[in-house]
Amino acid sequence: MGGGGCQGGAPAGNAGPQASPHPGRGGPVPAPAPLRSAPPPAAGLPPSFAQAPAPPPDRAVLPGGLLGGLRAGVSGAAADRWKPTRRGAQLSCTMGQKKQRALEAKRHQNPSDGTQTPSPKELHLGPPATLGPTRSIYFSSPEGRPARLGSAFFDQPAVSLARAFLGQILVRRLDDGTELRGRIVETEAYLGPEDEAAHSRGGRQTPRNRGMFMKPGTLYVYLIYGMYFCMNVSSRGDGACVLLRALEPLGGLEAMRQLRHALRKGAAGRALKDRELCNGPSKLCQALAIDRSFDQRDLARDESVWLEQGPPEPSEPAVVAAARVGIGQAGEWAQKPLRFYIRGSPWVSVVDRAAEQDIQTGARACSHKDF
Repeated sequence: MGGGGCQGGAPAGNAGPQASPHPGRGGPVPAPAPLRSAPPPAAGLPPSFAQAPAPPPDRAVLPGGLLGGLRAGVSGAAADRWKPTRRGAQLSCTMGQKKQRALEAKRHQNPSDGTQTPSPKELHLGPPATLGPTRSIYFSSPEGRPARLGSAFFDQPAVSLARAFLGQILVRRLDDGTELRGRIVETEAYLGPEDEAAHSRGGRQTPRNRGMFMKPGTLYVYLIYGMYFCMNVSSRGDGACVLLRALEPLGGLEAMRQLRHALRKGAAGRALKDRELCNGPSKLCQALAIDRSFDQRDLARDESVWLEQGPPEPSEPAVVAAARVGIGQAGEWAQKPLRFYIRGSPWVSVVDRAAEQDIQTGARACSHKDF
């Protein structure tokens, strides 16, 4: 907006009409300065601008502004002729301010990439009140899909990874596009060559356990008893991994039930309850159709199975540290509290009442010094 346009109502270079003697106090009032001629049009303007007549004297602005001119002696019909001009100037000024504010409030779209940049008004007021979610370095996912946990999440020692798995969502996409989902509620940590219960004890490497020595996040799937599969995820440290023991089923339960019915041995006619679908390492693999073909896959990048961050909980769940299951021949390592589960979860495979009592009384606190 031009300077002075809101105050005078007309271009500041014009002068008002001759003032008449005031009939009131003080006798005659000196007339204002004579009108100045309009400046010649600038070179190069279109003919319509060059030929435009100068504004009539009764629409010009008096020296010192409108009020100054009226005080200088304009009265009667001459003063009346000024009133529409003042109202029109004020209306024009107000409308101009509204248009300017409307333009400032708009967001300008960048046609090159479709992004929007904040208007000057928004920059002055600061950031918007609502901010988008902050993406963690753990997340690695194409746009439009739920964020999945990336390689950095798995790059931690087996004990801390086993605890970090609790509450996360394991997702399995079947060939027909069906997605099966479950919340991890129970895990076991295996610490590598020093762990007498680990397949990598003593540092031995075989074609079977090669996944345990690959980068963190690599799946290690093996067969037990000649008929059941177990799924592990490698962690930081050669030969270290975490066994996934139990899930809380969240999505695709009927598909899980059908898979378990087709693969389980015995009691084929009895319908499985929801809590029986994934409450064990081999049951979990049956319900998600996990077999040896998944061995050595990257959980951070695979298109058929991945991990997503679990929803936030109102309070941090209590985690029980108990002895691992089914490793009675591992000496003192059989008693190490390397199995972790969410206390009170009905989906856990085996509940250790003694360990829960120890947690309640504070007698047992799991730390890395225990291993």
